Amino acid sequence: MADQDAADCRTASPLTGKKRAQQSPGLRPKCQGSAPGHCLRRVTLTKPTFCHSCSDFIWGLVGFLCEVCNFMCHEKCLKTLRWPCSCMTPAAVRVPVAHCFGPAGQKKRFCCVCRKPTEGNAALRCEVCELHVHADCAVFSCADCRSSHLDGTLEQDTFHHHWREGNLASAARCDVCRRSCGSSDVLAGIRCEWCGVTSHAACYLSVPPECILGRLRCMMLHPACVRLDCRNFSKMHNYRITESWGQDLDNSDDVDQSAAASKEVQPTAPESGKQLLKVFDGDDALKRDCFRLVSIMRATKNEEVVEAALRAFYLPDEPQDFELLELGGAPRLHSNDILNRNGGPDNRGHDNRGPDNRGHDNRGPDNLGHDNRGHDNRGHDNLGHDNLGPDNRGHDNRGHDNRGHDNRGPDNRGPDNRGSLKGRGDAWLLRAKPRDAEVIKVYVGRPRSGAAFISVSVSKASTAASVLTEVLSLLHRQEEDASSFSLVEIYMSNKQVQRQTLTPQEKIQDKLQEIRKVSVRQMNQTRFYLVENRKRAVQVSLLIGGLTPLLTKDEYVQLIQDQLSIKSHLVTVSHVYTSQGAVALQVACFSEAERIYMLAKDTTANNKTLTSLVIPDIAHGELGADVCPLLVFVNPKSGGMKGRELLYSFRKLLNPHQVFDISNGGPLAGLHTFREVPRFRVLVCGGDGTMGWVLGVLEAVRHKLVCREPPIGIVPLGTGNDLARVLRWGAGFSGEDPHHILVSVDEADEVLMDRWTILLDAQDISEDGKDNGFLEPPKIVQMNNYFGLGIDAEVSLDFHQAREDDPDKFTSRFHNKGVYVKVGLQKISCTRSLHKELQLQVDAQNVPLPHIEGLIFLNIPSWGSGADLWGSEVDVRHGKPRIDDGLLEVVGVTGVVHMGQVQSGLRSGIRIAQGNYIRLTVSKPIPVQVDGEPWIQPPGHIIISAAGPKVRMLRKSKQKQKKSSRDGRSESPSSRDGGH
Repeated sequence: MADQDAADCRTASPLTGKKRAQQSPGLRPKCQGSAPGHCLRRVTLTKPTFCHSCSDFIWGLVGFLCEVCNFMCHEKCLKTLRWPCSCMTPAAVRVPVAHCFGPAGQKKRFCCVCRKPTEGNAALRCEVCELHVHADCAVFSCADCRSSHLDGTLEQDTFHHHWREGNLASAARCDVCRRSCGSSDVLAGIRCEWCGVTSHAACYLSVPPECILGRLRCMMLHPACVRLDCRNFSKMHNYRITESWGQDLDNSDDVDQSAAASKEVQPTAPESGKQLLKVFDGDDALKRDCFRLVSIMRATKNEEVVEAALRAFYLPDEPQDFELLELGGAPRLHSNDILNRNGGPDNRGHDNRGPDNRGHDNRGPDNLGHDNRGHDNRGHDNLGHDNLGPDNRGHDNRGHDNRGHDNRGPDNRGPDNRGSLKGRGDAWLLRAKPRDAEVIKVYVGRPRSGAAFISVSVSKASTAASVLTEVLSLLHRQEEDASSFSLVEIYMSNKQVQRQTLTPQEKIQDKLQEIRKVSVRQMNQTRFYLVENRKRAVQVSLLIGGLTPLLTKDEYVQLIQDQLSIKSHLVTVSHVYTSQGAVALQVACFSEAERIYMLAKDTTANNKTLTSLVIPDIAHGELGADVCPLLVFVNPKSGGMKGRELLYSFRKLLNPHQVFDISNGGPLAGLHTFREVPRFRVLVCGGDGTMGWVLGVLEAVRHKLVCREPPIGIVPLGTGNDLARVLRWGAGFSGEDPHHILVSVDEADEVLMDRWTILLDAQDISEDGKDNGFLEPPKIVQMNNYFGLGIDAEVSLDFHQAREDDPDKFTSRFHNKGVYVKVGLQKISCTRSLHKELQLQVDAQNVPLPHIEGLIFLNIPSWGSGADLWGSEVDVRHGKPRIDDGLLEVVGVTGVVHMGQVQSGLRSGIRIAQGNYIRLTVSKPIPVQVDGEPWIQPPGHIIISAAGPKVRMLRKSKQKQKKSSRDGRSESPSSRDGGH
């Protein structure tokens, strides 16, 4: 870490100790490195420090620090710097793709903007890439997320690496020099977010530019094979991410995210001879009262002050092109009560409480540090967030010494918003000076030459049409008609990429001045594209669920028309899933698709809210011959928070379009997306109930799939996980590396498994077994693992009811098993004579029942969290059970004690029979359970028979199990997450 003088000029990171606002840059000599954008200065080190370039320890007392992004390096690394400064990130973007921010995990990460550690609730992460930022730094990130699909607008011929700096595994090694490039101490090293190749920032240019997707290539959907028309939809909608997460993030504008840091050390006031300036970067910032604080010496040249202000907003422009305009006593600028991002004394003064200091309207998409207004500045009394309420104002929280300790807005925290406003700070507006001529970069939507952009000089008379003509001339395409092209303005905001087509007569300089007037920072994130005018048919695919099942196609069309008022000339019903109550729509208009999407989420049919999902189209003809993409279903409610973290990890490792949250639309969304893929595999992350859900939907819609029998693997997140045990996937997920899980799936063996249909025909049965009347309609359920009647099902029913009453407590396997044992002990004294209540037929032969309290039919050799109920003893009357032998094993238990002995391995069950056709006659209501789902079944007949073709499952190979145990020390590209 640099010494105190060096710290004065650094961009500060959030949630750290005593720091200061940005100091004037003209006080010390600076060294320019070879990497673009960095402004490096020699500093004296007083603490152990690591180099951000080579990740090695910096020996000695001398280091070089970037005054903009806090980059630190050796003197010897100055010649090899290649990675640009944070202020140059927008210029390095190949294809603008917005981020999809969500709450950060618990692991230590480093901010990709200010390079400081992220901590607590003030940290965010992108749900589909490795971007980690502080909440207040997010506004200075740009749209540089992974491009996971083609949308028909901006395309590239070559699929390049998508590099992301830092947050690598500590054991990561450079693919070029084979030296360590990861670090847990600083933001060092870079990694391709598609293929996982890691490298030093100085070595990555030696890596071949084309990305081949790495080890997971054969199971990954290549972005070039995915089409999605998504102009009017956010990234949350495109990737079907649960909207509550996005809403929590959007509401962060109204929540003090710094509350967790309320006990931090207060920053010191500016030193004598220095002063703090409040700097706004445009009219939008003025409207929202969002500013940055810059610390300068009182006697400083104007150009140095402008340069400090540019760095405060991460702008790489030259200071001579800008000026600072003093705002003076404008009423809206009297809000000296808005504090720095780390809190501190609030010397507001006697009159700093005007009605404009409320802050509720001080936000928007371009809010610089989007919470600078916060709840802290609301009302005429300007009470801080922690000082609200009639009595919760603390001592002296108003008037001359209004110094509440926690009066801070969570995002008034940029690199410069440190220190209290000792006395009255000056307010300034950063403006670009008028220019007679300037140079703009025009990017080519589909590059044909080596250059990604063309530099064009524009004057006051230049129009969009004249720029197009000059660009085509420079591209040696002057024979093409300029009217066949358009000049498109693209604003690369971190949350949304906004496109606007310029009219041919529009003056370019007027447009540039308009953008800079709104926000100077916005100009740094705006670029222009040359786009060919192509009449492209719009096809937006929506999947509407939650409708009444088992209707005809005409009835569904009428239902959709009644509920959503669709425009028939724009909307076509392409697929109908009657068993699931869902229809797929093809919409030929962006605005109509958006209207239907939003309206469906607020519509109910038969007291059930409809669901709507945006579905991508997979160009299956472009998949490689050796590619077998993996369709991933994750139940985020299983395994506590482990399901949520697995969902995040798989979205990063694979194409997010092949990873589905099963709680948002069910398995149908994924199966419909892959309906035309000729060959694919499925991975289900959840418990036995989740697996049964997926198999049930697959059975119902398999006739609409090209690949009707995809092999299915399991990541066990439930309590029992009996099927996962049989297929060698383990007793439960315990934080294994998600990358290793995917490799295991790729190397798994395919096996067949029987499935069974259970017909439940409830009728009034007399004691002699005759039918006396009709009780309820018959129903059919599918069974994969086991079917139980009696004491086994009764214990499951009590456990199920306890979980329904308080689901928040049932988030761990250990607790669930404890409750299961407690419920079982309560049933010790209960007795039930099943042999008097049941009549059993196996393969048309009557089978007498012994004195038992529970009867269980097994399809797999695992029951009740891994117990071997059938036993391993050799029996000449029965064959050795297998999951694909077409037979069910019939076993009895005498009570709860017997069940406990089986669970502990002391005994096995009572073998009764084996067969492939079972018929039961039940004379009294009885508890039953199928694969852990219990209910009370009325008297009647129960028939169990084989359910069509066997299903193909994935069984983990033994070789992979041994290899994983031996190679446990190695780390994959995702092991830094550890599933978290």
